[in-house]
Amino acid sequence: MPDIEMKPRVVVTGIGAVSPNGIGRESFWSATLQGKSGVRQIRTFDAAPLPVRIAGEIAGFDPLQYISEKDAANVSRVVPMAIAAASEAIHDAGVNTDAMPLDERRRVGVLLGSGGGGQEFVQRQLSLYLSGHSKQCSVYTIPSATMGTLASEISMHFGFRGFSHVISTGCTSSTDALGYAAQNIQCNMADTVICGGADAPLSFLIMKGFTLMRILTASWNEQPERASRPFSADRDGFVLGEGAWLFVLEKYEKAAARGAHIYGEINGYASTCEAFHRVRLGEDGEEPARAIRTAIEQAGITSEEVDYVNLHGTSTVLNDRIETRALKLALGSRAYRVPCSALKSMIGHPQGACGAAGLAATLLAIRDHCLPPTINLDVPDPECDLDYVPGRCRPANVDHAVCNCIAFGSKNSALVISRVA
Repeated sequence: MPDIEMKPRVVVTGIGAVSPNGIGRESFWSATLQGKSGVRQIRTFDAAPLPVRIAGEIAGFDPLQYISEKDAANVSRVVPMAIAAASEAIHDAGVNTDAMPLDERRRVGVLLGSGGGGQEFVQRQLSLYLSGHSKQCSVYTIPSATMGTLASEISMHFGFRGFSHVISTGCTSSTDALGYAAQNIQCNMADTVICGGADAPLSFLIMKGFTLMRILTASWNEQPERASRPFSADRDGFVLGEGAWLFVLEKYEKAAARGAHIYGEINGYASTCEAFHRVRLGEDGEEPARAIRTAIEQAGITSEEVDYVNLHGTSTVLNDRIETRALKLALGSRAYRVPCSALKSMIGHPQGACGAAGLAATLLAIRDHCLPPTINLDVPDPECDLDYVPGRCRPANVDHAVCNCIAFGSKNSALVISRVA
């Protein structure tokens, strides 16, 4: 029998977070374990004319700590957020970019997931033009509005010379980016990949568009921290959010050789498409279930070995019900015994960055043997009857976890994350 060549193991050695409930990895994680919401009254723009005036908005973030004042006028708000998260992840991983020789820089790729990229920046330029201030419009309006430039901003900031790509598949964007990053490392296209998700969709026109779709909750403008209510029977829509969660991915052998701290291994990835509808999910839940099952199979484990699931959990009536159904299809009777939770209950929905946010919470849960809660689950829903870790964090040992995401356009993606002994 010929020897079967094993694919290289891909591990996470650095985490960076700029989140509505905490800037910095440990601030984000501390708030998450305490069940603290980052949903608040919008301050980025005047939301008074809108029926929804709350969002998972990041307070206290100073972009000028990461980019110059001149650059801030020429890029979207998402750029300094992504640079901040990347900087923290790189430092956390113990990677010295200043001392990195050219041949190593050529082996560092950047792969970001983003649903909207620079849409906020585009509206800013349009507002200047329509208000008669066209001379104040940025000369970089076109490149900064181009989705792929977001990854280039990271590459240019740190001097990385490997591939520099953006994956934009809606709400599964960063989950897909992480899956593709692991595959690129396994195929020897890069030694290290700076990967994750970043989105900053908070602007008047974007919020207006979402309100026209009637998928945002307008019930909690005066109590924003209670607005995001995944799996609660009284949920009536999601809360838009923003944020950046980035990671350093590298081969296990390389990380182990330099003594890096390893948070976990990306052990499986899969994606499916229902080919059903622009925004709705099919009621049967079969395709999101197939994505989860396939990721589990790729990881070489069984459903009985899954210890935790980080859910998409948007807080819409349809999504939460069908995701619950999909988990039952994927895990069988095991679904009732596996704890799962929805980070969006605390940060809102940061669109294409949500999968990266879920991965950050999952890796830190593995590290600290503690599961994040789902807050605001106040009213039991008979159709959402799994263990969502309601209210408070919970001590637990996690060896294998699933991170699940669902997107517009009938997309479903899942990752399997494993503890590295």
